[in-house]
Amino acid sequence: MIRAAIVGLGTWGRNLVSSVQPPSEHLRFVAGATRTPAAAEDFARQHGIRMLASFEAVLADREVDAVVLATPHSMHTAQIIAAARAGKHVFCEKPMGMDVDEAQQAAQACADHGVTLGVGYNWRYQPALQEIRRMIDDGRLGRVLHLEGNFCGPSAYRFPRGHWRHDRSEAPAGGMTGRGVHVVDAMLHLAGPVKRVTAQSVRLAQDFGVDDTTSLLLAFDSGATGMLSTVIATAETWRLQVFGSKGWVAVGDVEHLHTWDLESCFFDPERVTVKQRPVRQRFEPVSTERAELEHFAQQAAARQPMALPGGDAVHNVALFQALLASIDSGLPETVRGPARAA
Repeated sequence: MIRAAIVGLGTWGRNLVSSVQPPSEHLRFVAGATRTPAAAEDFARQHGIRMLASFEAVLADREVDAVVLATPHSMHTAQIIAAARAGKHVFCEKPMGMDVDEAQQAAQACADHGVTLGVGYNWRYQPALQEIRRMIDDGRLGRVLHLEGNFCGPSAYRFPRGHWRHDRSEAPAGGMTGRGVHVVDAMLHLAGPVKRVTAQSVRLAQDFGVDDTTSLLLAFDSGATGMLSTVIATAETWRLQVFGSKGWVAVGDVEHLHTWDLESCFFDPERVTVKQRPVRQRFEPVSTERAELEHFAQQAAARQPMALPGGDAVHNVALFQALLASIDSGLPETVRGPARAA
């Protein structure tokens, strides 16, 4: 049993705590810290969480084995490094950071101190996405040619003027920071690293806050191509479609935290002019948040790594920096890796 502390008890931090109820056999939240402790007092009491005065108090607490970070994006890398130095395993909500070199340093700190680092890309725990990965691995889909995705919703309207989620330093490129990174991670999982990105981003719906309409083109190392958009001033929708040389597969809906269905369609190589109808596959319900936290706890208990220096979570940050550079330049930008020590 990993004894965890939740750091940040806003909407998503509470969702993570609730996801392991009924009680998990692998992880239990025993402590917590937040910037507004009075607002979290009742929730903490209901879930048996002992509130501590600060993040530093969490790191000093011998009853805490791991910290789960549901804090603003810009705080992640420094908090990961501090937790690693304190000997605490770390589960960090996405994105891992805002700067690729800092993200690499955070991942390296966890590796150096022998603690497990997990990053909250819960889509990887979706049975449908896992099935797409298997279809690529066993050749059913053929060579991956192209990926298209979007992740949209009315996020721009959820938070008032002055909220940190409207801070352009916390959420540059608008919805790409909170929503789009999920689709990027799924694409990295299915198609591998990205070498080049072309992006555009604007604010159209309101006179304050972050950009609300962002899109990008992706060129993968494998030769595959991709397109991704996120609009955070519209109704909820999301979709990911993967085109292979033997057919296509797609997932998508309004709600992304439930268990997805998978649509697939393949052509008949003996009758290529005959249009085939898609087939829908359903899966047993699963809580992806619970699944990711329990997997993290199992890896931490065994002192096995998850997110690694130079891995997908770090590459995701590198891609994010490239898209910001492309927005500024109006040109394609190379996705560069973290700086290496001499």
